[in-house]
Amino acid sequence: METEDVPAEVLRQREAKWLDMLNHWDKWMAKKHKKVKLRCQKGVPPSLRGRAWLYLCGGKVKREQNRGKFQDLDSQPGDPKWVDVIERDLHRQFPFHEMFVARGGHGQQDLFRVLKAYTLHRPEEGYCQAQAPIAAVLLMHMPAEDAFWGLVQICEKYLPGYYSKGLEAIQLDGEILFSLLKKVSPVAHRHLKKHKMEPILYMTEWFMCAFSRTLPWASVLRVWDMFLCEGVKIIFRVGLVLLKCMLGSPEKLKKSQGLYETMELLKALPPAYMEEGFLVREGGTGVVHFRQS
Repeated sequence: METEDVPAEVLRQREAKWLDMLNHWDKWMAKKHKKVKLRCQKGVPPSLRGRAWLYLCGGKVKREQNRGKFQDLDSQPGDPKWVDVIERDLHRQFPFHEMFVARGGHGQQDLFRVLKAYTLHRPEEGYCQAQAPIAAVLLMHMPAEDAFWGLVQICEKYLPGYYSKGLEAIQLDGEILFSLLKKVSPVAHRHLKKHKMEPILYMTEWFMCAFSRTLPWASVLRVWDMFLCEGVKIIFRVGLVLLKCMLGSPEKLKKSQGLYETMELLKALPPAYMEEGFLVREGGTGVVHFRQS
């Protein structure tokens, strides 16, 4: 059932269930993890999403283990090299969202604080542009300190190595995505192979931004509900659905004779393929077992 169609009564029941889960989190995660997963697939109630995400990704535990750490990082000036790059990127993140619309407004200030704190937390890694939309999505749901710990978890636990120089981790996952595509859609796999399209050409933004810059907002939230529960395999599943839908039949490939046309096609995803209910149904389970976060 899509979020926009959820009747108020059902939403209230879901909220009550989620409140019970959040109030007895350790017990649920230890004994009823399957149930948590199913509830994430249905979508987390909007009113509890921030809290649920922080619990799901382990950010709450991290925050409690490191009391005062964010405040300490927040109070430091930061490396001028990174500060400058981060400041130039702030206005590019969700510019039409009320939180980030004002230059120098609270949203942009918090985004700067979170990203700068991360460069101090991981100086050897510094800042990568794809971290900004991740941090922005978190900030839309939680205060800066929580968003910082959410970002730490996504960068270190969910997508490790994605944001360091050289992009080896993303290239490796691109190869894995490509080999999975052979099972899911041999037609699409053959087409990409024929045109020598490296996975890094089409999947980098999908994976590094966890689809936050690709999908409509309702779908982003639903994908993140599952991603923060189940890990990177959700990103693989969504990527496979999109590749199969766009390139999975000879008729569809008539429009994309070469590498350039194929790239353009993958940039212009039809709304029907990006709709949240469709992605959840088509993504199903079972394609991606091998790489757990």
